[in-house]
Formats: sequence, structure tokens, C-alpha cells
Amino acid sequence: MERIARTFEELERRGEKPLIVYATACDPDCKRSLDLFRLILEYADMVEVGMPFSDPLADGSTIQKAHERALSAGANTCRVLELVSKLREFTDKPIILMGYYNPIFVYGEERFIRDAKSAGADGFIVPDLPPEEGMDFSRKVKSLKLSPVFLAAPTSTDERLKLIGEATGEFIYYVSVTGITGEREELAYREIERDIERVKRVTGKRTVVGFGISKPKHIKQMYNSPDGFVVGSAVVKRVESWDLAGLRELLSGLKSATKS
Repeated sequence: MERIARTFEELERRGEKPLIVYATACDPDCKRSLDLFRLILEYADMVEVGMPFSDPLADGSTIQKAHERALSAGANTCRVLELVSKLREFTDKPIILMGYYNPIFVYGEERFIRDAKSAGADGFIVPDLPPEEGMDFSRKVKSLKLSPVFLAAPTSTDERLKLIGEATGEFIYYVSVTGITGEREELAYREIERDIERVKRVTGKRTVVGFGISKPKHIKQMYNSPDGFVVGSAVVKRVESWDLAGLRELLSGLKSATKS
């Protein structure tokens, strides 16, 4: 949690906003995944390490295929945590684990939180754990000074946003569109900006935006309201073809846009 707060504060002082980049752990395999995250961390201010799962309901086909590749390469919770440990050896940037609740439950919730902290993780995003059911998880995470990150959507009522605000840690993840992850050519940025202002007003929490963001223009179009930007599918698409030159170009452009 401390690394996350410090990152927001340092970037705010520089007039920047964090670029938060998602990639799936062990995609296309555990060795190359480490190299991939090292490249991502040259540009990203925080990383989301995706925990492979056989039924990632909130994700579109691009990330679903990444989960399949990782599982075929032998990914499991232990190997994800090993990856986090290796990343922590060379970076002090925030590392957030993003995954579905079933593997956490199977591993053991308290054990998972404890082992993730030991590995060097700073927080957790669990898309299928709503705040109504996640308060106990939130308390356990916060007790170890880690940050639980809960999701808000355009359909979230003010009453539900208050609950999300209570459950979440350093920031809220605002899902810019209803539906699954994936690249979009255009986003309804004016509506997104207005709703993010509502989320921040009701919860009093920093709010980052994700789902559909894939181009520097998306960041520039909605720059004023969010406190950070999450990019996932556009990155994973380049991993699928192992286009590292294209990925570096994408990340460079996205990071430049966060300095507007």
C-alpha cells in the first residue's frame, strides 16, 4: 500500500498520472514472462500481474487466450508468486496481483495474502469478488498494509459506490464500459469523465480507469478526471505475436500521454 501511495504522490508532484500495465503471468511461458515484465517496467508506473485461470469471465478473447497459453506452460499460483519475487528483486514499483477468487480460495485466502506480501506484492484486484462479499478479504489485506482494489462501473449506484469506497484501499478501478475487456477504437470519454468525477466525489478515493484503453489518444481525451490509466489487452495482443518492438513503441506512446 505504501508503494502505491508513494507512486501516486510522486507522479502528482511531477504533473503526471500513473500508467498501469496488465500482462498475464507465465505468458507465453514463465521465463519469457519475466523478460516481458522487465520491459513493461521500463515504462509502466505500476504493473498488474494477471493470475492465469481457466474461466476468466470478465476478460475478452485476447486475455482469455493469454490465460490458456500460461496454463499450458504450467502456470499456477506458486509460479505466479515466484514471478512476483523475481520482479521485486529489481524494481520498487508497485506490483498488483489481478486474478479470480477461485484460485485464491483453493490456495487458502489467508495463506495467499501472506505469501503474496512475502513475495513483494502491494495489492490485489479480484474482479469476481464484489464488495458485499469481499469485506473480510479487504480487512485481511489491509491488516498487512496491502491494498485491496475494488471495481466500479457505469452502472454502480451511489449507495454501492459508498460500499466500494469502504472496501477498497488506495484506489478504485473504474471499468469504463460494461462487458468484457478488450481494445476499443473509440471511448465515450465525456461520459466516462463525468462518471469518474461522481465515483471520486462519493467515495473520496483516487480512481483509475481501464477496459478499452489502447491508444495514447484515449488517455489524452479523458486526461482530466481519472487519477491513472490501465492498459491490458493492447499489451497482451503484442505478447501473443511476441512483437516486443511494437510493444515498446506502444508503451512509450502511452506513457508520454500520461504527462499531458
